Amino acid sequence: MAGRRRPGRVSTRPGLRRRDLLAAAGGLALGALAGRLDPPRSAPAFLRDRPLVTHGVQSGDVTADGGVVWARADRPARMWVELGDRAGVRVRGPVVGAESDHTAKVVLRGLPPGTDVPFRVRFEDLDAPGVVSEPAEGTIRTAPADARSVSFLWSGDLGGQGWGIDPAAGGYRIFRAMAAVGGDFFLFSGDTVYADMPLTATVPLPGGGTWRNLVTPAKAAVAETLDEYRGQYAYNLEDEAFRAFAAAVPQVNQWDDHEVANGWYGGEVLDDPRRREQRVDVLAPRAKQAFFEWVPTHPRVARRQTVYRRISHGPLLDVFVVDMRTFRDPNGPDRYADPRRGLLGAVQRAWLERELAASTATWKVLANDLPLGLVIPDGPGPDGAAQGLEGPPLGRELEFAEILQRAHAGGVTGIVMLTADVHYAAAHRYDPARGSAGEFTPFWEFVAGPLNAAPGQPRALDPTFGPEVVFATAPAPDGASPLDGHQYFGEVSIDGSTRVMTVRLRDIDGAVVYAVDLPTGA
Repeated sequence: MAGRRRPGRVSTRPGLRRRDLLAAAGGLALGALAGRLDPPRSAPAFLRDRPLVTHGVQSGDVTADGGVVWARADRPARMWVELGDRAGVRVRGPVVGAESDHTAKVVLRGLPPGTDVPFRVRFEDLDAPGVVSEPAEGTIRTAPADARSVSFLWSGDLGGQGWGIDPAAGGYRIFRAMAAVGGDFFLFSGDTVYADMPLTATVPLPGGGTWRNLVTPAKAAVAETLDEYRGQYAYNLEDEAFRAFAAAVPQVNQWDDHEVANGWYGGEVLDDPRRREQRVDVLAPRAKQAFFEWVPTHPRVARRQTVYRRISHGPLLDVFVVDMRTFRDPNGPDRYADPRRGLLGAVQRAWLERELAASTATWKVLANDLPLGLVIPDGPGPDGAAQGLEGPPLGRELEFAEILQRAHAGGVTGIVMLTADVHYAAAHRYDPARGSAGEFTPFWEFVAGPLNAAPGQPRALDPTFGPEVVFATAPAPDGASPLDGHQYFGEVSIDGSTRVMTVRLRDIDGAVVYAVDLPTGA
C-alpha cells in the first residue's frame, strides 16, 4: 500500500539530500535539551576507552517537521545526533548524567514533512573531549503535511506473567513480524513493562520443555526503587528484535497499570507481601520518572507528568493518547451518578472534548489504555469503565456517555478506539440503538495484544454502549506461552485517495486474522 515503510530501510520519502538537511538545519530548534550545530572533534587514535551507546536508539512523538530522538550512554557524556548521510549535519545534544540514568533526548524541529531521515547517535566523553562512541543508527519518519496515505501499528503488554526474553525461543519475536509489516509509527498502548511481575530463570511449559528467561537484577523482584523501575525498560531493550524495531519505527507511548502496579490508582495502599513499600503515591512518581527517562516521549509530556496528548499525521489522522490512570477515582463498587468523576479527571476530559471538537482530521483515533466496553474486574469493582450491568450508565460510564454525546451533538465523526490490555484480539462495533447511553455516533473499537505475555480469555461486553463482538480470537489453552502463539498486534492503513481506513489484526507471525474496511463516516 502507498505510504508503507519497511523498518530498517534507510531510503527517504521524498529523497533527502544534504542541501535539504542544511536548509532544515537553519530552522532546527532543540529547546532546552540541546545547543548549537557543531561536529565533535576526532578521537585521538591512541585512546581506546570510549563511551558506549548502551541500549540502541529510539524515536517518537513525531510531527510534520521533527520529533524526539532518544539514547543512553554508559557514563556522563555529551549526546550528538548526526542527520542524513555521512556528509550531513551534526546536532549537539545535552550532557547526560546519573540524574537521568544517563538517558537523553533531543527534540528535532525544522525537518522536511513526510520524510525518512536516517540518524546516528554518538556520545562524547566529558573527561576526554574528542573521544566519541561508535554510532548507533536509526531512522525517524516525520509526519506528512498533506493527505498522503498513512499506516501504523499498535499493541501492548510486553513481558508479562513471567514470560520474558528467551533467546532460544526467538526473544520478543513478534517485533520481527511487525518490522516486516512496517508502518509510519507504532502506538504502544500501555503495559510497556511489567514492573510488578518479576521473572524466574526457568518456567516449565505445559506440554513439556522449559522457557528460559534472561533475568537481570531489576527483573528478579518486584520494582520499588527508582533504579528498579528503570531496569524494567532497560530489560526490554536487551531484546534484539525490539531494539531493532525501536530504532526503525517512531513510537507513541502511553502507560496503563503494570508500569507501576496492577490496577493502581492514586492514594491506593497495596496489600502485597512482596513489597516493603505499599503506598502507590510513593511508588508511582518513581515509576513515572523511569518511564519518561526511558521512552521517547516529548519532554513537555514529562514536565506535565501525564501522557495525554494529540499526535497529528496530516489531514487524515489525529491520535488522541488518553491517560486512564493518573486522574482516576479509586477502584470500587462504581455505582455513583456523578458524570464529573471517572477515569480521566476534569482537566483531561475538557481537553479531550475540546480537541475532538477542534479536529479536522478525517479519522480521530482514541488511544485508550483500557477497552471501553469490556468488563475488567479489580477487587470490589471494575478497573475500567464497564460495570457489566443492564440499564443506563452509572459510575465511570457516565463520563464517556457525555463525551460521546457531546461529540455527536457537535458533528464529530470518524472516531475509532484502539486499545490493548486484555491479551487477545477483537473488533467491537458500538451502536446507540442497542444500548442505553443516549445518542452518539456509532463507532468501532479494536483490541490487540499481548506482545509477549500470557494470552487472555475473551471477556464479557457491557451492554451500556450497545457493543457487538464482530470478531474475537479463540481462547488460548491454560498456561499457554508465547511459543503457542496467541500474541497479536494491529495495523491501521488510511488510503490517501479514498480516505478509507483498513484495520487488520495480525498474529505473532504477522498473519491477518481479521480485517475490515471503514469508509469515511463509518
